[in-house]
Amino acid sequence: MRNLLENKRTNLIITLLLVLGSLVVVWVTGKQYYDFRHDDYQFSGPNVTRVEKFSDYNPNLINTIGDSDIFVIEGSVSSNGPSLLILGGTHPNEPSGQLTSVLFLENLEVEVGTVYIITEANRSAYSATNPQEGSPMYYDIPTDNGVRTFKYGSRATSFVDQWPNPDIFVHPASGQKLSNQDTRNLNRSYPGRIDGYYTERVAYAITQLIIQNDITMTIDLHEASPEYMTNNAIVAHPGAAMNIASHAYLYLELAGITIKTETSPSNLRGLSHRELGLYTDTLAFLCETSNASQGRIHGIFTEDLIVSGEDKFYQKAEELGLLAARPTTIHERVARHMATIIQIVDSYNAIYNPTNQDNQSLIIQNMPSYSDVMTNGIGKYLQ
Repeated sequence: MRNLLENKRTNLIITLLLVLGSLVVVWVTGKQYYDFRHDDYQFSGPNVTRVEKFSDYNPNLINTIGDSDIFVIEGSVSSNGPSLLILGGTHPNEPSGQLTSVLFLENLEVEVGTVYIITEANRSAYSATNPQEGSPMYYDIPTDNGVRTFKYGSRATSFVDQWPNPDIFVHPASGQKLSNQDTRNLNRSYPGRIDGYYTERVAYAITQLIIQNDITMTIDLHEASPEYMTNNAIVAHPGAAMNIASHAYLYLELAGITIKTETSPSNLRGLSHRELGLYTDTLAFLCETSNASQGRIHGIFTEDLIVSGEDKFYQKAEELGLLAARPTTIHERVARHMATIIQIVDSYNAIYNPTNQDNQSLIIQNMPSYSDVMTNGIGKYLQ
């Protein structure tokens, strides 16, 4: 009888310790998630004319995490020329998109025209990571002023902001049926709906930004796994945008930057380059670079994998000729995006203003060259 009581007491103590341990784990992980979700990094730039909000274009985003900043840089000589939207942070687990937009934000000078810059297109996706990937929450970029830390988020809107997924996601504008996961993918949600799912409301705000400001060109920045065929590429809406992409392709190749062009597929809906080209007058482009952390071949997911792109499994796959593009460092991915944006602008100017008439070209300057970033790293040009 005494042994039975002692066993019950021991089991009770063990149970209480397990419960206490579980509560500690829940508190620690809950606080970690809360801190990550509310770690709101403030971006800025020395030449910003004004800062708008997504809620200026969709009031249903007021007081939500999705109310991102829109940085506007107007021409010092004239703001009446063409305009450009640089769209970073569509997928926060594709970091060179955000870094490229930040690079422009912190360096760009506009002489003629207007440039709009979004660094966090889907802020909700910056508030969570994908636990099944085991990815880091942050990564560091050394700069001349110390280390800059950036969030590494998820591909999709957080379940906290949009739940549950429907059994089947039906793209509202086309009726096309997509994976239920695509309901939280910003790049499957265009042109969006003013009162739709959270992700559709974000897409609607971006679409209205373009329409209401008659933005000439929109460039959406992405990354792809090295085994994915659409890689190191400009994807353009058919017609005028594709003509500009082809012109840019020629000059990028002449500069030693290997790239290809692809026409936006008509049978896959919701993507920026397809829907923005259909529902607005903007010239719509999407750019891809090769990132090993996006793929399924890599080993342990570390911060170094995000930054260096080095992985022994991808190295072996490259040796066997199994990749569409070689994995690259984050510095090369940003340099490629930056050079592509600048060349698209130059190609637009060459095609639409060959005689250099006043206020007919978008004139931008003060950006480092591709070779500058490749030699010095992106940190050299971040504040």
